[in-house]
Amino acid sequence: MPELLLELLSEEIPARMQARAAEDLRRGVTERLTGAGLAFEEARAYVTPRRLALVVTGLPAKQPDTQEEKKGPRLDAPEKAIQGFLRGNNLTSIDQAEVRETAKGSFYFLVRKRKGQASAKVLPGILVEAIQALTWPKSMRWGANGFTWVRPLHGVTAIFDGKKLHGSLALGPGVALAFGNSTVGHRFLAPKKFAVTSFADYKSKLKAAKVILDPAERRAVIVKQAKQKAARAKLAVRDDPALLDEVTGLVEWPVVLMGRIDPEFMDLPPEVLTTSMRAHQKYLALVDESGALADRFLVVANMETADQGKEIAAGNERVLHARLADARFFWDQDRKIPLAARAPRLGQIVFHAKLGTLDQKIDRVQALAVEIAGHIEGADQDRVRSAARLCKADLTTGMVGEFPELQGIMGRYYALADGAHAEVADAIAEHYAPLGPHDACPSAPVSVALALADKIDTLVGFWAIDEKPTGSKDPYALRRAALGVIRLIVENGLRLPLRELFQQSYEWIDRHLFTSGTYTMPGPGQLGGTMEITEPPRTPEDTGKRGTEIAGDLLDFFADRLKVALRERGVRHDLISAVFAVGGEDDLVRLLARVAALEAFLKTEDGANLLVAYQRAANIVRIEEKRDKLRYHGAELAIDQLIEEAERSLGLRVFDSEVAAEQALAAEDFTTAMAALAKLRGPVDDFFDRVTVNTDNPELRANRLRLLARIGATLDQVADFSKIEG
Repeated sequence: MPELLLELLSEEIPARMQARAAEDLRRGVTERLTGAGLAFEEARAYVTPRRLALVVTGLPAKQPDTQEEKKGPRLDAPEKAIQGFLRGNNLTSIDQAEVRETAKGSFYFLVRKRKGQASAKVLPGILVEAIQALTWPKSMRWGANGFTWVRPLHGVTAIFDGKKLHGSLALGPGVALAFGNSTVGHRFLAPKKFAVTSFADYKSKLKAAKVILDPAERRAVIVKQAKQKAARAKLAVRDDPALLDEVTGLVEWPVVLMGRIDPEFMDLPPEVLTTSMRAHQKYLALVDESGALADRFLVVANMETADQGKEIAAGNERVLHARLADARFFWDQDRKIPLAARAPRLGQIVFHAKLGTLDQKIDRVQALAVEIAGHIEGADQDRVRSAARLCKADLTTGMVGEFPELQGIMGRYYALADGAHAEVADAIAEHYAPLGPHDACPSAPVSVALALADKIDTLVGFWAIDEKPTGSKDPYALRRAALGVIRLIVENGLRLPLRELFQQSYEWIDRHLFTSGTYTMPGPGQLGGTMEITEPPRTPEDTGKRGTEIAGDLLDFFADRLKVALRERGVRHDLISAVFAVGGEDDLVRLLARVAALEAFLKTEDGANLLVAYQRAANIVRIEEKRDKLRYHGAELAIDQLIEEAERSLGLRVFDSEVAAEQALAAEDFTTAMAALAKLRGPVDDFFDRVTVNTDNPELRANRLRLLARIGATLDQVADFSKIEG
């Protein structure tokens, strides 16, 4: 069957935009093909720095014939209705419609048959529409064109069934790119045009013209050459998948070359060397057998040269020398001022206009970190205090100004240079972690205390000024901060009273920021100045009430984040909701233990059947409470009115299970608590089999409803079973 080939040739597309653009093009074209009735077998998109390409196989030579039927008015409808039907469908006579008998009578039907057009006639419009609909994070116009694209477009190759499609892409008034059947190869190595007839021909000729079309193939070539180069020097390539993906998007014909780092820079922190190479030059770092950074690097060139790349490698060595000379200057200058002497400068950096400066944030973080340290075994409070005071100080250094991604890391080096304790220095480096699901989570007590304090202060602060995440918008990365807190607590098995910490954090924020007065905003020129803060007098009761509200809201937010964090482990979200709904639970370790026990219980036959019985009992009580306009939940159960054996047995078992579950929960023995609930299963089943709840005796009926309500109350000690699905 015929094949469609499309190529969009342009100036260099930024590497970070390539994969998404290829997928968007594939989806845009295939959706329109489907809409036009053109079925296909497969669609594959490819991208290089200079071209987007798409191949669609198994297309038909023409659209299928279609038949459209439209029901009209009844045969005996008023003339106005019939005339309206004719006008609405461009008919000159009602005889052009068919009469059909239906279950509701005789009706006019309009039947139109449309012959499918040749695919070659339909495809140009589909391609133009898909190209124009393609969006980019950043676009540009060039010349007098009104058309926007990521970079100037040079050509559109569009071939169907081996022949050029007749069409063009309008760029502006009187300017268009006509569809062609030719393209060009590598910008320097093979710039001449050549014609193509199919995708196989296109891909083969591109490779002969020094262009590897498939990004996966280019990446494999880079990896292979890099390993070979490193092995010859008895080194290994430092693992960096993201950088490999980026350099794959920078070249069409990868040639890996090795360069050398000047020995005078090898005493710089390895993170400085790798960041300088990675961020600015896109070099691959190499390591020796011990894992230490080697004095070599790999650069992926887009060029073959007669001298085997010697001049290219030498040029990159000179560029890296200049970069590292700047880093050396910052390193030497920064160490002339102790980190502790830099801390006061944080008063000149605004954290947030409504939350004060970084210096004010540090005051709060320090107090909170010391409070948290009291709950963490082995966390020395003096070291926590010192680490908190210094943790943001490296933001005032030249090195972090040049390489923001080194914040915290450079603070560690500068703290060690100043003679700080290793635990303090490590905490400075780790207090931002974990930054994502794959980031390492700190485990050292001092580091954990500081990382928690920094994140909790941020969360409570933004909640206090009502800057919470909304929908898909989270400009301050508060979801990430919450997930970081969850990981720090869960992975380190910490028993923290989160509600209390949230309230304490808010009290410090309220005390230092939400008071009337004049606040001096740091910064030169228009960035500086004073700001009047007018707040009504706030009593300790007001502060406590607001702190309680924020703590409760944050715990609800954490429940949602916990569901996300545990989804990969296969933990059911409704079980987390059920345990959180019990109320008062802010110990995440205890909460997860309860969730695990509940999950195991519900997987048993007793647990599954008891859930069904609970739901049946809850439904009966809810319906009867609504009908009677009474509340049976919490009402005292009359033992002497349990007259039938099945209800007496259930009543006694409810009391026993209630006491046993309460004692087990107090001891945090959740497995035993579940076992106590499991003993209800038999008596509950027997009750429903033998006892009529809605008896004619109103006193017995009310007492039986109170008994059913008591079952729910007993189960709800462990979790809110009404929130459990199934």
